[in-house]
Amino acid sequence: MAIPTNTRETYGGVQIREDLSNIIYNISPMDTPFISGAGRGTASNTLFEWQRDELAAAAANQKKEGDNPASLAVSEPEKLQTYTQISEKAVQTSGTAEAVDWAGRKSSQAYQLAKRAKEIKRDMELMLTGNDTSTVGASDTPRKTAACMSWMGNSTAGSSNLINGPTAAAVANTGNGNGTAVTAVSGTVALLTMAMINTCVEQIWKAGGTPDILMCRSDLKVKMSALAGSVVADIVSNHDKASPASAINSVDVIVTDFGTFKIVPNRFCLAETMYLLDFDYWSVDYLRPFQTETLAKTGDSIKQMMIAEYGLRGKNGHASGAIIGVKAA
Repeated sequence: MAIPTNTRETYGGVQIREDLSNIIYNISPMDTPFISGAGRGTASNTLFEWQRDELAAAAANQKKEGDNPASLAVSEPEKLQTYTQISEKAVQTSGTAEAVDWAGRKSSQAYQLAKRAKEIKRDMELMLTGNDTSTVGASDTPRKTAACMSWMGNSTAGSSNLINGPTAAAVANTGNGNGTAVTAVSGTVALLTMAMINTCVEQIWKAGGTPDILMCRSDLKVKMSALAGSVVADIVSNHDKASPASAINSVDVIVTDFGTFKIVPNRFCLAETMYLLDFDYWSVDYLRPFQTETLAKTGDSIKQMMIAEYGLRGKNGHASGAIIGVKAA
């Protein structure tokens, strides 16, 4: 049917009020499971230190009556250290941009600062779950804190808690888990197997550790569901059919010979790597916790910086471990 003559339509209208929601939808992931799981501590200097120790190996210990024992050699605790590093992001907004009426936020500057804080936390998660050596820094070089994997391993392969996927065997860390980056794996990246996981868990258990978290990227999380056994396809329903049927094809917890583990996916940790963690032995120590600094005003604008200064304390990396150089398919 034809439209009557002189009927006014919306097409070409220039005075129609805009319909813009006051809600801003952002699905960017903000979960940081390593930071959330590790403890939180404080640092009082850019260089902070702590100690770890171990007992002598168990041995036959029977003596004669009235024996005069000889003094044993003393084993001193090992001193470990790392540096804090600075993460920052700045936001600058003109006076006009701050004064106008924005949809979805009262202050453009405050909104952008809140975003930067979340972004820094994601940056921290990426760096702390990496394999970096601590760096003292200089006037033209930023300081760097030692990352998670650098605190793992042992200088002796036979007692190391690092498993090389290509060989499915324990490998040494020349730094003995003292904050020195682990040497890259040699060989072709291998498929993750339960045997690798069991080997790593056993190595940690022998050292006295009791980890309870398996942390990995999403592809290895899916692989774990496949490794844990056949798909559980038990259809759940009741007689009145009021509830939908369901099939389970996911595993979030596995039980090994040496403990029960929760499987935690992490978007930011190292690829081709699975961590076995005891969070009692990890903490993120802050010299300066998250804070907003207002920078010098040099014109008709507001400039502020979101900043944090922190370091990773691997209290005793022998309580955790990793499988490196593995893939899901």
